[in-house]
Amino acid sequence: MPKGFLIGLILLLSVLSGCAPVVIGGAAAVGASAIYDRRPAEVVLDDQKIELMGMSALMQDSKVQGHSSIAVTSYNRTVLLTGQAESKSVIHSAIDHISHLARVQRVIDEITVGSNLDLMRKSEDVYITSRAKLAMLQIALPDFNPTRVKVVTEDGVIYLLGLVSQEEGDAAAEQIRYVPGVKRVIKLFEEAH
Repeated sequence: MPKGFLIGLILLLSVLSGCAPVVIGGAAAVGASAIYDRRPAEVVLDDQKIELMGMSALMQDSKVQGHSSIAVTSYNRTVLLTGQAESKSVIHSAIDHISHLARVQRVIDEITVGSNLDLMRKSEDVYITSRAKLAMLQIALPDFNPTRVKVVTEDGVIYLLGLVSQEEGDAAAEQIRYVPGVKRVIKLFEEAH
């Protein structure tokens, strides 16, 4: 892929995610998609803090840092760990760090033992994520908003998190299943009330 394409793709993803925190006078504010989020504002902020604290904890541990490529994604205080690690002991160290963070209610381990993905594969995953988000725009359910679905792609496998109804979750998974490059779709949704 050309360099300009990758830069454009990364910029597109930052716009599509729509929930980047902005610090204003010491207080964090979230993007426009937070208006449609079913999580309370304090939970959205907790999720952002969990991700930052989680990545910081992993980078500070010499058993994990340099021996893995692990991503930390938090949604409604449930943490999804994806990526690769050199051994099961590295994975256990990472899980231990994350499970002891404040406000974390559950940790889902999807880390594989093996070598880190190369830049081309990571770029393909970014592209698949953006296409999955765009595919959800085709869902015509009443009150469905695609910003309520968090999409994480790792080596062609898509993980879906969010507070959605059964019907919304099934529709999102079905729509994304046909995105080129998707190997599998794993639903990690919580039921919206």
